[in-house]
Amino acid sequence: MSKVHVIAMDTHSQTTDICVKTEAAGACRRWCVKTRIPEIVEVLKAIKGPRELVFEEGPLAGWLLRNLRGHVEKAMVCDPRKNALVSGGGGGDKDDAIDAAKLCDLYLMNYVQPVHHAESLGREVAKQTVGLYHERVAHRVRSANKAMGLLKRWGIMAREKDFQEEEQRANLLSGLTGSEAERLASGHVKLLWRSYDEAVREEKQMHREVVRLAKQEEVVVRWQEIPGIGWIRGMTVLAYLDTPWRFASKQALWKYLGIGLVRERSGKGPEWVHVPQACNRILKGTMLGAAESVIMQKAGEYYRRYERWMESGLSFRNARRNVARDIGQTMWSMWKNGRGYDERLIGSASALACDAGASGL
Repeated sequence: MSKVHVIAMDTHSQTTDICVKTEAAGACRRWCVKTRIPEIVEVLKAIKGPRELVFEEGPLAGWLLRNLRGHVEKAMVCDPRKNALVSGGGGGDKDDAIDAAKLCDLYLMNYVQPVHHAESLGREVAKQTVGLYHERVAHRVRSANKAMGLLKRWGIMAREKDFQEEEQRANLLSGLTGSEAERLASGHVKLLWRSYDEAVREEKQMHREVVRLAKQEEVVVRWQEIPGIGWIRGMTVLAYLDTPWRFASKQALWKYLGIGLVRERSGKGPEWVHVPQACNRILKGTMLGAAESVIMQKAGEYYRRYERWMESGLSFRNARRNVARDIGQTMWSMWKNGRGYDERLIGSASALACDAGASGL
């Protein structure tokens, strides 16, 4: 049987360093080509099969994977944070060619951690749409905060809801009409409001796009029955998780969502339990936001479980996280088994066991 040729790439906007090996710490061949698909494919074709391609996650990773995986037997995008040697722990000089060679070694020694990428181009675009929506929300909040901060310099205390209408804005600036300096300051506030108005328009546009995509996804439509889950939250979970079969357990799902726990211990010292720091913050905010919506509604089985946790002495943050876990587990179960929302299955092992055979987990 032919040896597997492992091809590692270190890709930048202008050039790509390519290294191929058949064994860890062995001899390698190197190329440096322009970051263009035809030139990279030409190198791949010059290498005998079977070929396995590996490169690190980054802005170009999705584009590279879509265009190159058809030219090799296996392609993997890996997590650069897990590649300690590549990120500077190897001791020697660090340059792109060396990094590609070290990535070959890490792959051959099974030290690389894969990063999931959607198979469907449509799902990649959906993820980009959802991410852009959340970025526009953050941009709108930043724009509002800048306007509020500038008003505060002139003793005008206002919140975002206080300058939604032109009449409100005129009232806020009524005290800045005396001197020329005050009129100039008033003009600065108006400039920030124009930027804020544009941010609001962009957010509304992206909101419409996300909702339109969500209504086309069957599982997101079913998720609408879950308390705390709307079109935006449902589409966010779908776009970033892509498939329910990525996770071997609910604990793995919770950690990815940023609502699980990580246990650590140094030597014989005490065990330290904490939430994971390296998580998708958009997903974490989505799940905690869903839990807070349930708590504010003060109804349903999720809320009753929240009340029991609070009565038992659990802190608000821990009780809220438990509600978020319940919601995440319900969404995962409905995604796998194709069923509708059933309040009776909240917190029940049967909610996840229904399709255990089909899951292959």
